[in-house]
Amino acid sequence: MTNPLLDTSSLPRFADISPTDVMPALTETIAHHRKQLDALLSDNPEPDFDTLIAPLEDMDHELSRVWSPVSHLQNVLGSRDWRDAYNEALPLLTEYGTELSQNARLQAAYAEVDSRLPKDTGRARRSVVEHALRDFRLAGVDLEDADKERFRDVMRELAAAQANFGHNVQDASDAWLLHIDNESELEGLPPSAIARAAAEAKRRNTDDTTIGWVLLLDHPTYDAVMKHAENRDLREIFYHAWVTRSSDQSADPDWDNSDNIKKILALRHEAAQLVGFDTYADYSLATKMAASTQQVIAFLSELADRTRPSAEKELAELQAFANMVVEPWDLPFWLEKLKQQKYSISNEVLRQYFPADKAINGLFDLASKLYGVSLDSKDGVELWHDQVRYFEIHNPDGELIGGFYADMFARSGKRTGAWIDDCINRKNLNGRATLPVGYLVCNFSPPEDGRESLLTHDDIVTLFHEFGHMLHHLLTRIDYPSIAGINGVPWDAVELPSQFMENFAWNYEVLERCSRHAESGKPLPRELFDRLDDSRHQGAALAMLRQLELGLFDFRLHSEYDPGNVTDPLSLLADVRDEVSLITHPAYNRLPHNFAHIFAGGYAAGYYSYKWAEVLAADAFGAFEEAGILDSDTAQRFRQEILEIGGSRDFMEAYIAFRGRKPEIDALLRHNGIAA
Repeated sequence: MTNPLLDTSSLPRFADISPTDVMPALTETIAHHRKQLDALLSDNPEPDFDTLIAPLEDMDHELSRVWSPVSHLQNVLGSRDWRDAYNEALPLLTEYGTELSQNARLQAAYAEVDSRLPKDTGRARRSVVEHALRDFRLAGVDLEDADKERFRDVMRELAAAQANFGHNVQDASDAWLLHIDNESELEGLPPSAIARAAAEAKRRNTDDTTIGWVLLLDHPTYDAVMKHAENRDLREIFYHAWVTRSSDQSADPDWDNSDNIKKILALRHEAAQLVGFDTYADYSLATKMAASTQQVIAFLSELADRTRPSAEKELAELQAFANMVVEPWDLPFWLEKLKQQKYSISNEVLRQYFPADKAINGLFDLASKLYGVSLDSKDGVELWHDQVRYFEIHNPDGELIGGFYADMFARSGKRTGAWIDDCINRKNLNGRATLPVGYLVCNFSPPEDGRESLLTHDDIVTLFHEFGHMLHHLLTRIDYPSIAGINGVPWDAVELPSQFMENFAWNYEVLERCSRHAESGKPLPRELFDRLDDSRHQGAALAMLRQLELGLFDFRLHSEYDPGNVTDPLSLLADVRDEVSLITHPAYNRLPHNFAHIFAGGYAAGYYSYKWAEVLAADAFGAFEEAGILDSDTAQRFRQEILEIGGSRDFMEAYIAFRGRKPEIDALLRHNGIAA
């Protein structure tokens, strides 16, 4: 029987795929590709785009399709077997990727194609070649053999350490729980959170006796406790558990990420220096819009300086309201209390208006109004969990342009957070077309006892954010996988479409279509929305400083790394907090040990890109505010100049084509209620 991972004729066969399929599928695919590559380089005396690069794009696309379900399933299934299969395969895949990027014959062939490209070559084809030549340089194609070998070893070790970091965070989160026997300790928690805790206690109890409530360390529970629990001790217990995950304070020493952090930083620095960069931050910026480390630091520092006066006012007001010095585990709680007092707004009241299905349908309606697309659920598609759904997206003329899986609810073993990933990239080469397919993953509170899942407004913002990424993946018109959709886009511009979409979650016309009261069925009242909108800026400056703190910590960690005098990340974090934060953090805080964005994800020396892209997003949304929030001409221009182009052109050039000028920072400050 054919290995199901090798069947790329349709969507992944999730019902058939097993962890034991992974290594045979990858081994066979890579061996076949090596033979194909050798033939392409040996039998192609005058390579051009169609005879060399198009076949290579095909090969990369095929390997991506084999690997994508593996990477995805180890994130969403609580399966040790899938994780082990992923970890076993990662070195093979990393080694092959480095082998390709260090292939001098291949680099020379690309250079020859580049030199012979006709003057009238389209931007997309030219970008494919330019991006590849840049990536050859970043992978050390010109290094001596010994340094090449060392670079390959570094990449392999780095991939393993980063994967281990992420797994430790997940294991430490999944293992933690808190038994509560006295219901009074849960005072203030939303009924849905209490019901989940009771259901979890019942699930864990084998003799059907009442054992109270079990609170887990998933994000919906953590968020509910931090914002609503009247019991201050309970909030600090959860805060302590959250900020010490996978650290030297974890219950299991095997989950401690201290050594992983040291190893990851050292390997990144070594890799950067091997290919001619002073630091990993410099290396990281080679694929971003920002021109220098100095520009990034100056950008973050300017934002911090312009934000701090507003944040100081917010904190002073909050501490006067709370009549106490606000600690980190108090901040979300008292912000929520202050919102309720000033604006009579309650997250629990708001949640009743946002059943998950209605919110999703309202979001799809927004996409239809903006871009003319339709999104429809499709049955009969193989899924990995009974909570997952599959949707297709069509153009106004009915043309199918892609699809995506939606896995919305938290469960044990599933990676925390929210993200999208590619299942299949768009491709149209030599008459063989493949449409884009993606994974949209969130961790909202799951439905319990037959009741609907109800979302907070923060959940709505998260949903819109991730769907912005998905539209970027699905609406691309680029036919070459390496620069289609999100691929090839500067990392500090990748968040533009997602953060741009967040703004619509603060528009009444949009939210009205996303809402239906769980009992009355009525949409969100205008009066309630107005109070929500008035509360929008409550704590916004403090939240801005928090993100700037993370961005500065990440960037300084990578730009100031000195192997001869390694700075303790906790000491550096303390320095950054002294400079930026207005909140005093306890000594036990171990943020670096669970900062998966930079140690296990793609944001190393790039976390600043959230704010960089937020400037772009706020400024771009300003065009809609000027023309009309649902103006079809503006939306069509945004689709054509931003969402469809992938990595086919200079991103600042594309932004100017949409906006008519370069982005300005004032829109971001205005959207956050911060004085310009």
